Amino acid sequence: MKHFSGLICWTSVRPALFHIFLLFGLFGIFCGTGIAQKLAITFDDLPLNGLLPPGVTRVETTKNVLEILKKRHVPPVYGFINAKKLEGNADGAEALKLWAAAESVGNHTYSHMDLEQNAPEAFEREIEEDEPVLELLNLELLKEDAKDTWHWFRYPYLHEGDTVEKRRAVRAYLKTHGYSIAQVTLDWEDYLWNTAYARCVAKNDTKSIDWLRSSYLSTASEFLDLGREQAKLIYGREISYVLLMHLGAYSSTILPDVLDLLKKKGFKLVTLEEAESDVAYESDPDVGLHDAGTLLDQWMQVKGIKYPEHAEKPYKEIESICQ
Repeated sequence: MKHFSGLICWTSVRPALFHIFLLFGLFGIFCGTGIAQKLAITFDDLPLNGLLPPGVTRVETTKNVLEILKKRHVPPVYGFINAKKLEGNADGAEALKLWAAAESVGNHTYSHMDLEQNAPEAFEREIEEDEPVLELLNLELLKEDAKDTWHWFRYPYLHEGDTVEKRRAVRAYLKTHGYSIAQVTLDWEDYLWNTAYARCVAKNDTKSIDWLRSSYLSTASEFLDLGREQAKLIYGREISYVLLMHLGAYSSTILPDVLDLLKKKGFKLVTLEEAESDVAYESDPDVGLHDAGTLLDQWMQVKGIKYPEHAEKPYKEIESICQ
C-alpha cells in the first residue's frame, strides 16, 4: 500500500511538474539563446575600399579577413566586386583570386557607378561590364557548381534610383538577366574608418587608433539596435538581416570585435540566400528616392515613420583625425 500511495502521489504531481518544465523550456527558447536573429554578412568594394597603411597590401588585408572568417566559422560571405579596380593592379587581382577561392562574389558594377547621376542604360552597361571578371573567377577556380551564384547585385551607394522610372528600368533589367538584389538592412557606414585608420597607422598615433576602435564599436552597436527597431516599426517583427561591410584596411583589425558584438547582440550568422528568403525582402517601395539608404530606411521614408532616437555617426571627427 505504501508503494501504491507513492504512485498516486507521483501521478498527481507529475502533470504539474511537466507544465513547470515546459514553461522553463519555452522561457529558455524565447528569452535565452534558443532563438537568435538571423544575419548575413556581406562585403562591398572588392578588391579593396579606401587607402592602405604604408607597407600593407590588398593581398595581406584580404588574406587576414579570410582567415578570421574561417577561424570563426562564419557561413559563406558574399564580396561584391568593382572590376575597374583591377586595371593595372596585380595586387588587387591576386587579392580577388584569394577571396573567390574561399568565398562568393557578386556584381557591384564595373566602376561603382551612381545610378542617381546616370541613365539606366549606362548603369546597365556597367553591370554587364563587370560580368567577365565574375565569370572568369568561377572558371579559373573550377567552381562549376557555383556558376550562377555571382548573379547577386548590390547597388553602389545603395542608390536604387532617384526616380521611379530609373528604379523600375534597372529592376526589370536585373530580373531579365537572372539577378537577385542583395538588399541591405543593417549598415553603419563602416567604410568611414578605413582611410582614417590608414592615416593613423602611418603616423603611429596609438591614441587615435584607440579612439577609432571605440567609436567604431559604439556606432556599430547603435545602428544595429536602430535597424532592429526600424524592422519592428515597419514589419511589426524582427526580420532576417543583411549587414553591409566594406573590405578595407581596418577590416582585419576590427572584424573579430564585430563578430563578438554580433554574438553579444544575439545574432546568428547565416548565408545571404537564407537571410533574403525572409518575406520582408519580397516587397519593393517602388518609388524614386534620393540617397535612399537601406531597405529599412526606404520603407521609413515611404511610410512616413518617425525614426527612433539614436546617436549620429562621428563624421567630422573621423574626417579630421590624423590629418
